[in-house]
Amino acid sequence: MTKLHGSIIVTYRCNARCNMCDVWKFPSKPQDEIGVEVIRKLPKMFFANVTGGEPFVRQDLPELIAQLRKKARRIVISTNGFFTQRIVELCKKYPDLGIRISIEGLQEANDLIRGMPGGYERTQATLKQLQEMGLKDIGFAMTIQDKNYQDLVALYKMAKEFGYEFATATVHNSHYFHKWDNKIERKQEVIAAIEQLIRELLRSKKVKEWFRAYFNYGLINYIEGKPRLLPCEMGQDGFFLDPSGDVLACNGMDQKMPMGNLKEQSWDEIWNSPQARKVRQAVRACTKNCWMIGSAAPAIWHHPLTPIWWVLTKKLTKGR
Repeated sequence: MTKLHGSIIVTYRCNARCNMCDVWKFPSKPQDEIGVEVIRKLPKMFFANVTGGEPFVRQDLPELIAQLRKKARRIVISTNGFFTQRIVELCKKYPDLGIRISIEGLQEANDLIRGMPGGYERTQATLKQLQEMGLKDIGFAMTIQDKNYQDLVALYKMAKEFGYEFATATVHNSHYFHKWDNKIERKQEVIAAIEQLIRELLRSKKVKEWFRAYFNYGLINYIEGKPRLLPCEMGQDGFFLDPSGDVLACNGMDQKMPMGNLKEQSWDEIWNSPQARKVRQAVRACTKNCWMIGSAAPAIWHHPLTPIWWVLTKKLTKGR
């Protein structure tokens, strides 16, 4: 089966006002956003992440998901969890979907960071409804920063208590977020919180949690400004499709570099084009040293070195 994974950005419209992302200031126009006919042109993938903006602002999202299910073995939708009824209805129709709700801390930190008063309670209510209806692949994701690192371990323990998946990333800058001033000032405190999370993860008997420990070790590496632990494979094993139809290698680059446009071209024309080769060269030369930030992270489960990662994790984190 193909090892290709894709992130499908269905809209740049968003109802949140997050401090680390200004995408909401530059919303896409509904009439310009990709539709079913573009999704139909995508290749087969082992994994697809549907993201935004906020995906559930699109009322035709069920139609997009129906088509994407023909392309991807597994689909996870990243959402802020605000549109509870739309999320529940879609998951009733497709109970094998994965849902990851962005939660940036406990109530005070979350609502401050996301600019959504009452947002924490709304996300918790959404998670509870999904769990009560028997959805298996549910969880939340946290972007670690100075304003929320104190809540990191508490959120992990909450996820563990309720049986939710728990994903992490850290603040970064890119053309995608329209942000250039994201940074972690309190590096040692943030790193100490991540180290505590790693210790919690390594206590688990689940191999998946050991992989997550390794991933979080990579976040520490990134915060410290050290080189990546593994080479970047975006543009080769992974891609982004944005609302305009542009196919990108990565959403974390300083400048947008499309390989081509899926509204105007076929997938093979784009993926095998001279422009795609040029973009891949730019990715190889990238010095940002990000660590599978955001939607590229699922590649960690399919990397050839995966069978020995948990051993490395225990060695790398020993004594930290």
